[in-house]
Amino acid sequence: MRFSIIIPIYNVSAFLPECLDSVAGQAFSDYEVVCVDDGSTDDSFGIAKRYVDAHGNWQLIHQENQGLGAARNTGLKHASGDYVLFLDSDDRLRPDSLRILAENLSDEDLLCFNGQRFLHETGAYEAADSLTPESYRSGWDYYNDNALKQRDFAFVCVVLRCYKRTYLVEHALRFKPGIYHEDNLFTPLACYHAGKVRVIPDILYDYRVRASSIMTSRSLKHWQDVVGIANELAAFFVPKDTIDKTTVYQVLTHHYQVAFAQLTPAEDKELLPLVDWKSYRAVSRTKPRHRLLYAALRVSPRLFRVVLKRIG
Repeated sequence: MRFSIIIPIYNVSAFLPECLDSVAGQAFSDYEVVCVDDGSTDDSFGIAKRYVDAHGNWQLIHQENQGLGAARNTGLKHASGDYVLFLDSDDRLRPDSLRILAENLSDEDLLCFNGQRFLHETGAYEAADSLTPESYRSGWDYYNDNALKQRDFAFVCVVLRCYKRTYLVEHALRFKPGIYHEDNLFTPLACYHAGKVRVIPDILYDYRVRASSIMTSRSLKHWQDVVGIANELAAFFVPKDTIDKTTVYQVLTHHYQVAFAQLTPAEDKELLPLVDWKSYRAVSRTKPRHRLLYAALRVSPRLFRVVLKRIG
């Protein structure tokens, strides 16, 4: 089996048929689909079941609601393909995606491709990011070369890569359940452990942008999880002494800073105790600007925001 396509599903009955049709319409046939219904309360399970009943290479797993990360993990447990793709249930694959991936795979741990965002309300596509074809000897070289590049479709998004399943298993790469922004935690670790990586510029994935999605709304929980992810990644990377950590330190510094950039004083009080100050200090060393903002936040979030506004 060449590909396992993992589709986590939760209350997306309005979009799910379009998503599943984009898979069923692929001309390349050497794949399986693992649908994971994460406790939907609408007709999502029934819709998915109709597709599964119509296709012998599809399966449907139901579980109590545990969140996106847990649903993806369940899909990984049931996947048997050589390579794994993650498809969010309100998005879609381009018609020839699987064929193009199969033609470009050559034993890489990661095959990275392009995607394009489209607006749900109008159907209009945003301009696609420009990707340059490239091959890397290691995932860490790939991460350092790409993680800080300005993109509209964020680099950390796991849906923009095809993953060798044995590499995921070997390094126990899974998603942390119960958090927002799980891609921000997963992707640096996936890159750190990866061997060969290849980037192709083909646009294979359509990402739906809708006002009610998790990623277009922010609550204190989001920022708590961002800080928690920064703490966890810092704890992993700071002790590593055989790799270039400049890029990942800048990424983690941004995590700490963005979390405090627009909070209220009441929210500050909730978030401050969660910061691992030793880790934040360690990752803030790469730029004078980052060290200044670290020092300002240690005094108070209010001073931090004043300094941030002044230095841009």
